[in-house]
Amino acid sequence: MSSPTQAVLFDWAYTLVDLVDEDDRAPLKKVFDHLAAKEVTLPDFDTAYQACHDIFYKMIAVSRESGLEARFEVALQSLFFRYNISLNGVATLRELLALYYEDIYAQRRVYPETVAALEALKGRGLRLGIVSNTTNPGYMKDREQQMLGLSHYFEFSIYSSEAPFRKPHSSIFHLAIDRLGLPAGRILFVGDNPAADIAGAQGVGMQTAWINRDHQPVPDGLKPDHVIHSLAEVPELVHPA
Repeated sequence: MSSPTQAVLFDWAYTLVDLVDEDDRAPLKKVFDHLAAKEVTLPDFDTAYQACHDIFYKMIAVSRESGLEARFEVALQSLFFRYNISLNGVATLRELLALYYEDIYAQRRVYPETVAALEALKGRGLRLGIVSNTTNPGYMKDREQQMLGLSHYFEFSIYSSEAPFRKPHSSIFHLAIDRLGLPAGRILFVGDNPAADIAGAQGVGMQTAWINRDHQPVPDGLKPDHVIHSLAEVPELVHPA
Protein backbone atom coordinates (compact mmCIF):
# COMPACT_ATOMS: atom_id res chain seq x y z
CA MET A 1 0.00 0.00 0.00
CA SER A 2 1.32 3.47 -0.88
CA SER A 3 2.24 5.98 1.83
CA PRO A 4 -0.44 8.42 2.94
CA THR A 5 -0.26 11.62 0.90
CA GLN A 6 0.00 14.91 2.76
CA ALA A 7 0.92 17.28 -0.08
CA VAL A 8 0.56 17.55 -3.84
CA LEU A 9 3.04 19.53 -5.92
CA PHE A 10 2.28 20.59 -9.47
CA ASP A 11 4.21 21.59 -12.50
CA TRP A 12 2.67 24.70 -14.11
CA ALA A 13 2.80 24.86 -17.90
CA TYR A 14 0.77 22.19 -19.70
CA THR A 15 -0.13 20.66 -16.35
CA LEU A 16 -2.42 23.29 -14.82
CA VAL A 17 -2.35 25.86 -17.62
CA ASP A 18 -2.33 25.71 -21.42
CA LEU A 19 0.17 28.20 -22.88
CA VAL A 20 -1.84 28.22 -26.15
CA ASP A 21 0.13 29.80 -29.03
CA GLU A 22 2.81 31.81 -27.30
CA ASP A 23 4.01 34.84 -29.26
CA ASP A 24 7.04 36.77 -28.01
CA ARG A 25 7.18 39.32 -30.84
CA ALA A 26 4.05 41.33 -29.99
CA PRO A 27 4.97 41.70 -26.28
CA LEU A 28 8.46 42.95 -27.13
CA LYS A 29 6.94 45.40 -29.64
CA LYS A 30 4.74 46.69 -26.81
CA VAL A 31 7.89 47.32 -24.74
CA PHE A 32 9.53 49.19 -27.63
CA ASP A 33 6.40 51.25 -28.27
CA HIS A 34 6.30 52.17 -24.58
CA LEU A 35 9.91 53.32 -24.70
CA ALA A 36 9.42 55.17 -27.99
CA ALA A 37 6.52 57.11 -26.43
CA LYS A 38 8.97 58.23 -23.75
CA GLU A 39 11.42 59.35 -26.47
CA VAL A 40 14.02 56.70 -25.73
CA THR A 41 16.39 56.24 -28.69
CA LEU A 42 15.83 52.77 -30.12
CA PRO A 43 17.23 50.62 -32.95
CA ASP A 44 15.11 49.16 -35.74
CA PHE A 45 12.63 46.86 -34.07
CA ASP A 46 12.98 43.88 -36.42
CA THR A 47 16.75 43.93 -35.98
CA ALA A 48 16.45 44.20 -32.21
CA TYR A 49 13.84 41.45 -32.03
CA GLN A 50 16.05 39.03 -33.91
CA ALA A 51 19.02 39.93 -31.73
CA CYS A 52 16.99 39.38 -28.55
CA HIS A 53 15.74 36.06 -29.90
CA ASP A 54 19.31 34.96 -30.68
CA ILE A 55 20.63 35.99 -27.26
CA PHE A 56 17.82 34.32 -25.36
CA TYR A 57 17.77 31.03 -27.24
CA LYS A 58 21.53 30.66 -26.95
CA MET A 59 21.08 31.09 -23.20
CA ILE A 60 18.36 28.43 -23.24
CA ALA A 61 20.58 26.01 -25.15
CA VAL A 62 23.32 26.40 -22.53
CA SER A 63 20.81 26.02 -19.70
CA ARG A 64 19.58 22.70 -21.09
CA GLU A 65 23.14 21.40 -20.90
CA SER A 66 24.11 22.87 -17.53
CA GLY A 67 20.79 22.70 -15.66
CA LEU A 68 21.19 26.35 -14.63
CA GLU A 69 18.09 28.26 -15.71
CA ALA A 70 18.20 30.93 -18.40
CA ARG A 71 16.50 34.19 -17.42
CA PHE A 72 14.76 36.43 -19.93
CA GLU A 73 15.46 39.63 -18.01
CA VAL A 74 19.20 39.00 -18.52
CA ALA A 75 18.62 38.63 -22.27
CA LEU A 76 16.67 41.92 -22.31
CA GLN A 77 19.41 43.69 -20.37
CA SER A 78 21.97 42.31 -22.84
CA LEU A 79 19.90 43.63 -25.73
CA PHE A 80 19.79 47.09 -24.16
CA PHE A 81 23.54 47.00 -23.62
CA ARG A 82 24.22 45.88 -27.21
CA TYR A 83 22.22 48.77 -28.69
CA ASN A 84 23.08 51.35 -26.03
CA ILE A 85 19.42 51.69 -25.04
CA SER A 86 19.34 53.91 -21.97
CA LEU A 87 16.19 54.10 -19.88
CA ASN A 88 17.33 57.43 -18.43
CA GLY A 89 15.00 57.05 -15.47
CA VAL A 90 11.87 57.11 -17.65
CA ALA A 91 11.15 53.40 -17.09
CA THR A 92 12.40 50.52 -14.97
CA LEU A 93 13.28 47.03 -16.08
CA ARG A 94 10.57 45.67 -13.79
CA GLU A 95 7.97 47.94 -15.44
CA LEU A 96 9.03 46.75 -18.89
CA LEU A 97 8.96 43.10 -17.87
CA ALA A 98 5.42 43.59 -16.53
CA LEU A 99 4.33 44.98 -19.92
CA TYR A 100 5.99 42.08 -21.69
CA TYR A 101 4.74 39.22 -19.54
CA GLU A 102 1.23 40.43 -18.87
CA ASP A 103 0.72 40.49 -22.64
CA ILE A 104 1.94 36.88 -22.86
CA TYR A 105 -0.04 35.69 -19.84
CA ALA A 106 -3.28 37.16 -21.16
CA GLN A 107 -3.29 34.48 -23.88
CA ARG A 108 -2.99 31.53 -21.47
CA ARG A 109 -5.89 29.35 -20.39
CA VAL A 110 -6.51 27.27 -17.29
CA TYR A 111 -7.49 23.72 -18.20
CA PRO A 112 -11.24 23.18 -17.63
CA GLU A 113 -10.75 20.62 -14.85
CA THR A 114 -7.99 22.47 -12.97
CA VAL A 115 -10.07 24.45 -10.49
CA ALA A 116 -12.33 21.54 -9.55
CA ALA A 117 -9.30 19.31 -8.94
CA LEU A 118 -7.59 21.91 -6.76
CA GLU A 119 -10.80 22.54 -4.82
CA ALA A 120 -11.21 18.82 -4.17
CA LEU A 121 -7.62 18.46 -2.96
CA LYS A 122 -7.88 21.47 -0.66
CA GLY A 123 -11.17 20.13 0.65
CA ARG A 124 -9.43 16.91 1.62
CA GLY A 125 -6.81 18.79 3.61
CA LEU A 126 -3.90 18.39 1.16
CA ARG A 127 -1.15 21.00 1.11
CA LEU A 128 -0.51 22.29 -2.42
CA GLY A 129 2.49 23.88 -4.09
CA ILE A 130 4.08 24.68 -7.44
CA VAL A 131 7.51 23.63 -8.72
CA SER A 132 7.98 25.12 -12.18
CA ASN A 133 10.73 25.43 -14.74
CA THR A 134 10.57 28.97 -16.08
CA THR A 135 12.75 31.67 -17.56
CA ASN A 136 10.34 34.29 -16.17
CA PRO A 137 11.09 36.30 -13.01
CA GLY A 138 9.43 34.79 -9.96
CA TYR A 139 7.40 37.92 -9.22
CA MET A 140 5.93 37.76 -12.72
CA LYS A 141 5.01 34.08 -12.33
CA ASP A 142 3.24 35.05 -9.12
CA ARG A 143 1.40 37.70 -11.14
CA GLU A 144 0.41 35.07 -13.71
CA GLN A 145 -1.12 32.95 -10.94
CA GLN A 146 -3.12 35.97 -9.81
CA MET A 147 -4.27 36.81 -13.34
CA LEU A 148 -5.50 33.25 -13.85
CA GLY A 149 -7.20 33.07 -10.46
CA LEU A 150 -5.10 30.22 -9.05
CA SER A 151 -2.73 31.86 -6.57
CA HIS A 152 -4.86 31.25 -3.47
CA TYR A 153 -4.68 27.47 -3.86
CA PHE A 154 -0.93 27.21 -3.30
CA GLU A 155 1.05 27.40 -0.10
CA PHE A 156 4.21 28.28 -2.03
CA SER A 157 5.73 28.35 -5.51
CA ILE A 158 9.31 27.49 -6.42
CA TYR A 159 10.60 28.67 -9.79
CA SER A 160 13.77 27.51 -11.53
CA SER A 161 14.61 31.13 -12.38
CA GLU A 162 15.17 31.65 -8.66
CA ALA A 163 16.20 28.13 -7.56
CA PRO A 164 18.45 28.41 -9.78
CA PHE A 165 18.53 24.83 -11.19
CA ARG A 166 15.88 23.42 -13.51
CA LYS A 167 13.98 20.20 -13.02
CA PRO A 168 15.02 17.36 -13.09
CA HIS A 169 17.92 18.64 -10.95
CA SER A 170 17.34 17.27 -7.47
CA SER A 171 18.00 20.59 -5.72
CA ILE A 172 14.73 22.19 -6.83
CA PHE A 173 12.75 19.21 -5.52
CA HIS A 174 14.66 19.27 -2.25
CA LEU A 175 13.72 22.93 -1.82
CA ALA A 176 10.07 21.89 -1.99
CA ILE A 177 10.59 19.01 0.45
CA ASP A 178 12.29 21.38 2.88
CA ARG A 179 9.47 23.92 2.51
CA LEU A 180 6.86 21.29 3.28
CA GLY A 181 8.83 19.67 6.08
CA LEU A 182 7.50 16.26 5.04
CA PRO A 183 9.07 12.94 4.05
CA ALA A 184 9.39 12.81 0.26
CA GLY A 185 7.22 9.70 0.14
CA ARG A 186 4.28 11.67 1.52
CA ILE A 187 4.38 14.07 -1.45
CA LEU A 188 2.74 13.47 -4.85
CA PHE A 189 4.23 15.33 -7.82
CA VAL A 190 1.98 15.91 -10.84
CA GLY A 191 3.51 16.98 -14.14
CA ASP A 192 3.38 16.57 -17.91
CA ASN A 193 7.10 16.20 -18.66
CA PRO A 194 8.37 12.65 -18.17
CA ALA A 195 12.04 13.54 -17.75
CA ALA A 196 11.79 16.83 -15.86
CA ASP A 197 8.75 16.11 -13.69
CA ILE A 198 8.44 12.37 -13.26
CA ALA A 199 12.05 11.16 -13.32
CA GLY A 200 13.13 14.21 -11.32
CA ALA A 201 10.53 13.75 -8.59
CA GLN A 202 11.09 9.99 -8.39
CA GLY A 203 14.80 10.65 -8.03
CA VAL A 204 14.19 12.27 -4.63
CA GLY A 205 11.61 9.71 -3.51
CA MET A 206 8.32 11.47 -4.28
CA GLN A 207 5.20 9.74 -5.56
CA THR A 208 4.47 10.71 -9.16
CA ALA A 209 1.54 11.16 -11.53
CA TRP A 210 2.29 11.74 -15.20
CA ILE A 211 -0.49 13.74 -16.85
CA ASN A 212 -0.48 12.32 -20.34
CA ARG A 213 -3.26 14.18 -22.14
CA ASP A 214 -2.19 12.92 -25.58
CA HIS A 215 -2.12 9.22 -24.54
CA GLN A 216 1.54 8.82 -25.45
CA PRO A 217 3.38 5.57 -24.61
CA VAL A 218 5.35 5.64 -21.37
CA PRO A 219 8.99 6.38 -22.26
CA ASP A 220 11.48 3.55 -21.84
CA GLY A 221 12.96 3.37 -18.38
CA LEU A 222 10.19 5.46 -16.80
CA LYS A 223 7.70 4.02 -14.33
CA PRO A 224 5.33 6.71 -13.01
CA ASP A 225 3.30 5.65 -10.00
CA HIS A 226 0.24 6.83 -11.93
CA VAL A 227 -0.50 7.72 -15.55
CA ILE A 228 -3.51 10.03 -15.86
CA HIS A 229 -5.17 11.88 -18.72
CA SER A 230 -6.91 14.66 -16.79
CA LEU A 231 -6.35 16.55 -13.55
CA ALA A 232 -9.81 15.37 -12.54
CA GLU A 233 -8.17 12.02 -11.71
CA VAL A 234 -5.71 13.46 -9.17
CA PRO A 235 -8.03 13.61 -6.11
CA GLU A 236 -8.69 9.86 -6.48
CA LEU A 237 -4.95 9.10 -6.29
CA VAL A 238 -4.28 10.54 -2.86
CA HIS A 239 -4.73 8.77 0.44
CA PRO A 240 -4.49 11.46 3.13
CA ALA A 241 -3.04 10.44 6.47
